[in-house]
Amino acid sequence: MTSSKSSVRHYFVDEGGDGALFSRKGQVLVGTTGCSRFFMLGLLDVPDSPALHRELQALRQRLLADPYFQDVPSMQPQERKTAVAFHAKDDLPEVRREVFALLQKAEDLRFFGVVTDKLRAVEYIQQRNMRDSNYRYHPNEMYDYLARRLFRDRLHQDDEYYICFAKRGKSDRTQALSKAVERARQRFYERWGIASNASISIAVTPKQNAGLQAVDYFLWALQRLYERSEDRYVRYLWGAFKLIHDIDDVREKPYGVYYTQRNPLTTDALKWRR
Repeated sequence: MTSSKSSVRHYFVDEGGDGALFSRKGQVLVGTTGCSRFFMLGLLDVPDSPALHRELQALRQRLLADPYFQDVPSMQPQERKTAVAFHAKDDLPEVRREVFALLQKAEDLRFFGVVTDKLRAVEYIQQRNMRDSNYRYHPNEMYDYLARRLFRDRLHQDDEYYICFAKRGKSDRTQALSKAVERARQRFYERWGIASNASISIAVTPKQNAGLQAVDYFLWALQRLYERSEDRYVRYLWGAFKLIHDIDDVREKPYGVYYTQRNPLTTDALKWRR
């Protein structure tokens, strides 16, 4: 008698940028100081999350023991930053270099992302308000929409899926995210006629999780490219970039542009936006 081992996939999901579009007075904030031009959602497929946890933990302990970082505020436990978890925005450049090097050498990591231009979202919402004056935009709408786009083609090849979302704010959004994921699976079936009965477990956790620390770094690299035209971080990790869907670059195709290993995402590729 033969038995086939079930395939299990572990996904870790976080966001880059912010979902803010308007001030309380209805003024457009996109692109102003403190408000990003782009919003993105990233998914990191981690085949061995315990191993990644051990590697990141060992790196953190080594850095904390290094006298070079002895008096750095972000390395102090009471600050709840690098001493607790790696977070690209808070980490020193020297620390980021170490984390990037670890991720670049990690085996079989696969990163997927979906990016939206918030100026296009502003246009859509303004047009919708003209049709429905009672409609009010909430940033969760953009997050959930990108989640549906991100997961649409990611839930049909394995037997089990464990999806870990980075916690956002104080409200519990587990149910809303579950609906977004299930809707993505349904959309895939409607489009291709391929059904999936795979079990899906969803957790929403703080960013201390190793997989969430890693996907945060991939998103930081992607955000630096879109917001600041710096592509060296994306180039460094490019081997793990499997697909980036720019849904608002509709110059040639109505569904946007897919950046892959055969169609690299570079500064030149985004030059038209500047």
